[in-house]
Amino acid sequence: MAQLNQTVNTAIVPVSKLEEDSYDWWERHEQILNLQASIDPEVVLIGDSITHFWGGEPKSEVLHGKAEAWNSVFAPYRVLNMGFGWDRTQNVLWRLDHGQLSGLNPEVVVILIGTNNTSETENARANDAGEIAEGLRAVCDRVEAKVPNAKIVIMAVLPREKDPDHPRRALIKDINVRYAKLAEERGYTFVDIGPRLLEADGTLSQETTPDYCHLTEKGYRQWADALRPLLPERAK
Repeated sequence: MAQLNQTVNTAIVPVSKLEEDSYDWWERHEQILNLQASIDPEVVLIGDSITHFWGGEPKSEVLHGKAEAWNSVFAPYRVLNMGFGWDRTQNVLWRLDHGQLSGLNPEVVVILIGTNNTSETENARANDAGEIAEGLRAVCDRVEAKVPNAKIVIMAVLPREKDPDHPRRALIKDINVRYAKLAEERGYTFVDIGPRLLEADGTLSQETTPDYCHLTEKGYRQWADALRPLLPERAK
C-alpha cells in the first residue's frame, strides 16, 4: 500500500479522480461542463455515487433508483446531477475548482458528501470526523463563492453497515453532529434522513440499502420526501 499522509487533512486538498468505478470519471466531468449552461439548473445535486446513481442529467448507465422517486420531487425543475461515484470531499473541491457550477445561478444546491472519506484505500486514507467536516466546510465555501444566491441544503451522511453497533455508525454520527453545527452556523438547511432508513431495531435492511450503503428505490423515496418541501414552489 502506498504511504498515506497522516498529518495533512486530505479531505481539504483538491484532487481529481482517485478510485475506479463503473463509469468514466473524466467523461462525466466533461459532460457536466458541457451540459451545465444548457440545462441552466434550478436545482444542483452535489455528491458521490448515492447521488450519481439516482437519475437525471448527465445520464448514467448505472441507476439504483427508478424514475418514480426522482420525478416525484424533481419533475417540475431543471436539475443537474453532480454526483460522482467514489468521490470524497477532496474530489468535489477539485471539480468545483475546475469549472463545475461556474456561471450558474441555481435556486437550491443539495450536498451529500463524506461517506467515502470514511473508507481507506490504496489511493486515499480514511479521514476522521473533524477532517471530514472541514472538507464539507471547504466545499460550502466554494459553493457560496460560485452561487451566492443559492439555498444550500446539507444532507447528513447516511447510515452504513447493517448493525447499529458497527464502529462506522459511531463515526457517521460524529460527522453528522459536526455537519449540523456547520449548517446552523451558516444558516443552511440540514436534513437527516438516516432515521427514516433504519428498521425499528436500528439495523439497515437490504430492501432499503442492498449493500448497507447505497439506496434502492425505497430509500430514494425517503430522500425525495425530505427534499420536496425544501424546493421552490411551482404553479400547478
